Amino acid sequence: MSVKGAVHSIETFGSVDGPGVRFVIFLKGCALRCQYCHNPDTWKCGEPDTDSEQLLKKALRYRSYWGKNGGITVSGGEPLLQIDFLLDLFQRAKKEGIHTVIDTAGNPFTTEGIFFEKFQKLMEVSDLLLLDLKVLDEQKHIALTGKSNQNILDMARYLSKINKPVWIRHVLVPGINDSDEDLKQLDTFIQTLHNVKRVEILPYHSLGAYKWKELGYSYALHDVQPPKKELIAHANALLHTADYKG
Repeated sequence: MSVKGAVHSIETFGSVDGPGVRFVIFLKGCALRCQYCHNPDTWKCGEPDTDSEQLLKKALRYRSYWGKNGGITVSGGEPLLQIDFLLDLFQRAKKEGIHTVIDTAGNPFTTEGIFFEKFQKLMEVSDLLLLDLKVLDEQKHIALTGKSNQNILDMARYLSKINKPVWIRHVLVPGINDSDEDLKQLDTFIQTLHNVKRVEILPYHSLGAYKWKELGYSYALHDVQPPKKELIAHANALLHTADYKG
């Protein structure tokens, strides 16, 4: 029997959420409250309404466009909050020989209990993780997202231990996490990992600010401007992004 999940939306020809052309599934639910989030409409969990088997059948209609590198990416929200749905979907996808990617901020991760048992099974059918590391300093992370990052860093270490391929993504926010100290801390941590295939700078933008207003949320970063090209280049240099070729 297939598992149902709470799906927010689907992008049939995604080009920035993993290698190749991808069928991107955005799930509902996220416990983080990132000040720059451009999808606050995905925060609430909602009722599971989408059958994994039927969703995979829909994805397969687009398989001819994926080429040799494309496949399915599950994003959010935070996909690990719906680990049963994600596991069932990816197990079915692997039977079809589909490349699978998880786009996650890692917040639900723990090495305890049933979650970790399911996570280990999930890793067996996951080809790549896009892991969003926002800032290394725990207090800055709490200020930015409302949550600690210690279990997120534990997840990064565990993925390195099992040698699961990872792309590290970092949203660069001027005045928040763009200092040399912050970037060097992040670089030092990434250097301890042995499974990182790519490091990407994602420049901050405020294109989702209107959603905050529509939802009745207060957007704290109205005065923050997108980083200039010089700052992006400097951040790329400090994070040695050119050294990663995967």
